[in-house]
Amino acid sequence: MPEQETPSVWIQKSYFVYIMSSQRRVLYVGVTGNLVRRVLQHKTGAVEGFTSQYKVTQLVYYQCFESVYNAIRREKEIKGWIRQKKVALIEGVNPKWKDLGAGWVQLQSDEKLRRMFASFNRMDRESIL
Repeated sequence: MPEQETPSVWIQKSYFVYIMSSQRRVLYVGVTGNLVRRVLQHKTGAVEGFTSQYKVTQLVYYQCFESVYNAIRREKEIKGWIRQKKVALIEGVNPKWKDLGAGWVQLQSDEKLRRMFASFNRMDRESIL
């Protein structure tokens, strides 16, 4: 009987640079390995800080990378730009500033999601320590 090869599966991880905006167009630039989860965290205010304080809840731009190093490099590049250049980047692909993450969360479940993400954040911190 011939020997069978074990199939190898390569799962490629993606990394994202993203820009969130408030209704007043306050901007936040970030990087993540899980865009949906991170956007939901911003939308529900699950993470305390700048984005929850200024209600930065609309995903207006994102870019995908295969390499975390390239994603971080791009995030730092965009963060170094003046506001006008960031606005031009957004409007080049999203001229009406539509929320690209609209529909990813139901408003009636915001509090439940906020608690869930808060527990994820505690677990993440505990695993790092």
